[in-house]
Amino acid sequence: MDVLRAAVPACLLWGFVLSGCVRSVPSAPEAGGGEEIALWEDRRSLAGGRLVELAAKGSVPVRVRALRALARIQETSTVEAVLAGLGAAEVPVRDEAAFAAGVLALSWEPLTDAEKARMTEALLTAEGAEKDEGVRRTLLESLGKLATPGAVKRLTERLSEGNPEVAGRAAVALGVAARRGASLAEVPLERAAVLLQSGQPEASRFGGAYLLASAKRSEGLGMLRRCLGDEAPDVRALCAKGMGDVGGPEDAAVVGRLLGDEVPRVAAEASRALAKLASRCSGDCTPLDELRALASQAGRVARGDSAAGHALLALAQQGLPEAGRPVLVALRRALQEATPGAASEVASGDLMNLDCRLAAALDRQTGALDETLRCGGGWVRAVRRLTLGLREVAQSKGRGGAVDAVQYLSYPDTRVRLAALDAVASRPVPEAAGPVRALLEGEDLVEAAAAASTAGKLKDAEALPRVRALAERVPREPDMAGPVAEGLVALAGKDAEPVLRKWLEHPHANVRRVAAESLAGLTGQPVRAAHVESPDNARRPESAPVGSMLTFRTNKGDFTVALDAEAPLTSGNLVALARGGYFRGITFHRVVPDFVAQGGDPRGDGEGGPGYSIRCEITRRPYRRAVLGMALSGKDTGGSQFFFTHSPQPHLDGRYTAFGEVTRGMEVVDRLLEGDTIQEVEVSP
Repeated sequence: MDVLRAAVPACLLWGFVLSGCVRSVPSAPEAGGGEEIALWEDRRSLAGGRLVELAAKGSVPVRVRALRALARIQETSTVEAVLAGLGAAEVPVRDEAAFAAGVLALSWEPLTDAEKARMTEALLTAEGAEKDEGVRRTLLESLGKLATPGAVKRLTERLSEGNPEVAGRAAVALGVAARRGASLAEVPLERAAVLLQSGQPEASRFGGAYLLASAKRSEGLGMLRRCLGDEAPDVRALCAKGMGDVGGPEDAAVVGRLLGDEVPRVAAEASRALAKLASRCSGDCTPLDELRALASQAGRVARGDSAAGHALLALAQQGLPEAGRPVLVALRRALQEATPGAASEVASGDLMNLDCRLAAALDRQTGALDETLRCGGGWVRAVRRLTLGLREVAQSKGRGGAVDAVQYLSYPDTRVRLAALDAVASRPVPEAAGPVRALLEGEDLVEAAAAASTAGKLKDAEALPRVRALAERVPREPDMAGPVAEGLVALAGKDAEPVLRKWLEHPHANVRRVAAESLAGLTGQPVRAAHVESPDNARRPESAPVGSMLTFRTNKGDFTVALDAEAPLTSGNLVALARGGYFRGITFHRVVPDFVAQGGDPRGDGEGGPGYSIRCEITRRPYRRAVLGMALSGKDTGGSQFFFTHSPQPHLDGRYTAFGEVTRGMEVVDRLLEGDTIQEVEVSP
């Protein structure tokens, strides 16, 4: 759920364009100025050491800007230059260095153990000596991103501080560390109880709940039960989420009360939690009994309250054990019975899209397409129904091979074929080998790359020559790198190494990352790619004018977004696409209740984009509720896909470019469901 992926079809060279198709790079401005640093940053250039030099010397604004550039470039050889800034005399420089260290800790190219140890030492020393509260907060956040045992130990110490703000931030940082794979087994969870007391600030209570939900330890169960009644919806939602991970069927009644919560994202978390609790039932199952109450949501959706559908969507996405089949059937019946009296066509469409979502959950239980073939009452197109069903069938466990999916490998629509590839890759059957081989030579490069990965999972040796042919195209079509590498390694083994080593010097950062990870898997040794600058003719969007706003007009209503001047090129990219009418008719293809609503994909399946990629511009805007972020499938792979957060998501900070915030109409974003349409995106001023 926490991965925000956007695979872009590589129509153009390296996600760049030929020099005749893009404005020329402006001549270099005054040496060491902010504009020159911005150009180096976008080209991923260290300027022959000049950028590192500027991070250490010069005026405070120049040093701060140079440190931001080093963070965004994420070249691990600059770790020492960033850490040196932690000892600067000037507060802004220390603060920016602390932030940059956190971004480097999240590098798409993993740090070595030695680099992590060096960063841990430096951050601990800086945090222990820091007097400025703002810098100290940044250091705590970066320790959470680093997530080493030493970082966890220091954050645990700060969790016990009397200052609730510091303790709350330490709690959030510990939660982020857990999301990064750190063990919180030794963290005293009773400190969360102090943070969750009713007199504490909301930010501190959120920190306590985030820690408990992330730790997933049974000792926190009593605290989670109590905080289900917190006055803040984001705290209630986190506590419901935690209950789903550590509670038992006996907790169903207390969680079930939140199904009627006035805030839809809280009800969605309760629904998801009950589904998890149901998976632990043996015999009578109270969580399933509680979930039957969701039938009342059908009436609310029929009256135009689309947000009420989030609890049903969350349940469908989570899925139920086979014992829950009658519940899913009953909920579908409630949706179907509510449709004739729906207040509008939009409401009818919502009801029937949810019907198909629940039908797909039923098909996941059996491992074969059935209910999705006839769901939706004529409101949901066949492509949508088949794609939903096949994606869910792919998740079926213990059901043998996905034989029924093979026929859809030749379906006329590529979205269905991709979903069928997903199904036979997850549940391989020999009958799929021939049709998959045929897709390796198709014109749709996203599909061909997915077929390469699937051929590897099928262990189809006959496909190897075609997979090799695709691998030769990766230098020109870099977005194919990930799945093609998977197929090549699976089928060629060690013989894939020469091709992958060539990729280590490719101009596109994600190709280098894929090559390094694949080679590390093949050789059993860490592999690090070379630092390579982007070509002179790399596509560079025009900066968005300061104060730019976007108004999204959708079938659910309008909402307005203020773009962030801190990410001028990312904002400018979206502005240019909007002015060109790019988003007209594009859907929100992915909605995960209490997480994100994601759109901007012209294909509508999460695999599309504008035919080029832009570089990441990590900002210091935290992922609170209503923040606009750029979806990625790796470093510097942004294009046209974006997302809006339903609730705070601290683990996304410093990883995905945050470049705007909804300033009006967030209730419209809350109403969005999968398949809702963007009618227009207007730019102002």
